[in-house]
Amino acid sequence: MALTTDEVAYLRAHPAAVDAAAEELALTKQSMLADAAVLRERHGEYGRAVIELITARRAGVGKFPVTWLADGDTAQQATPRPVAQERARRLVEAGARLVHDVTCSIGTEGAPAREAGLDWLGSDLDPARLAMARHNLGDDAWLLRADALAPVSTGAVDVVVADPARRSGGRRITDPAQLIPPLPDLLEVYAGRELAVKCAPGLDFSDWDGLVSIASVDGAVKEACLYTPGLAQGTRREAFMVVGGEADRISDREPDDVGAGELGRFLIDPDGAVVRAGLVRHYARREGLWMLDERIAYLTGDRIPAGRTGFEVVEQVPLKRLKAALAAHGAGSVEILVRGVDVDPDQLRKKLKLKGKKQMAVVCTRIGRAGVAVICGPRTSGDER
Repeated sequence: MALTTDEVAYLRAHPAAVDAAAEELALTKQSMLADAAVLRERHGEYGRAVIELITARRAGVGKFPVTWLADGDTAQQATPRPVAQERARRLVEAGARLVHDVTCSIGTEGAPAREAGLDWLGSDLDPARLAMARHNLGDDAWLLRADALAPVSTGAVDVVVADPARRSGGRRITDPAQLIPPLPDLLEVYAGRELAVKCAPGLDFSDWDGLVSIASVDGAVKEACLYTPGLAQGTRREAFMVVGGEADRISDREPDDVGAGELGRFLIDPDGAVVRAGLVRHYARREGLWMLDERIAYLTGDRIPAGRTGFEVVEQVPLKRLKAALAAHGAGSVEILVRGVDVDPDQLRKKLKLKGKKQMAVVCTRIGRAGVAVICGPRTSGDER
């Protein structure tokens, strides 16, 4: 839930009390009622705000420092820090000096931008979020209240950054016209200017003329960022991945001359950013892998790329023989992956009725016209080989 300006002011004035509550109280689903009663007794009408801040800070680990002010909505929307740092790096590399973040929220883009040497201006329509940004970024940050669809900065700004809200009422927004503010309106208002617009990764970007950069952290896809052609540096599609704190990047400028072939020693499910960006072939080519089927985003090869995970192949069987094959291998639990066939993992697991002791994995997919199951050992890391 959102914080009010009065609640933000109270939290700014009582940091020690908030820290003490965070250390003392669990604030889990089981303890929430009792913990809320304790905080109401200590903080009166501001007890809710204390809970909101503590839970937001826990949700924001890896996105912003634990001393920052945030609420649940802003923590959920906030960009992971390494992704924001990558955006700042790209803008610097493109020659930008002054950046205007027109939906700055609590300032998660501002801190990396300023650290990268950019002059950064942040604006937002919500006064409570601006108050949190002031606390988070300091008194020297350039902040103002403004509607993102009513431009207040001039042509002196090199790049406009925007992050339309991708959820409403707890539900994910899939229509670009329903984003807050709507993506088409943003593009119209800032037509002719260099833009970096963060969006949900599941939207259709096929008509975008510039760069679509899909970002993931430890395998979880976080966002797509649309860069106008002047910021794209000749790239149309890119996957930016952070795994274990290490950054990796692959783009459509790299070779993709890879075909399909027989199963190798390992089966690899590429990072979601690679799949969403349409760069499975490029990734396979770079890592010396090949495809099982040219239409399906599973890869195979004789090694697992360093820092990634995959599965050692045991055998391939038709889907209808999967239960018997797993029983013969003594499987007791399985990780199930599905792509390209109509299989529900939860229903399949119930049908298998496994009674063995081995931990294994099953990849249900399509090779040519046939649905197949690839039985594998448990997920393993490329660093272990």
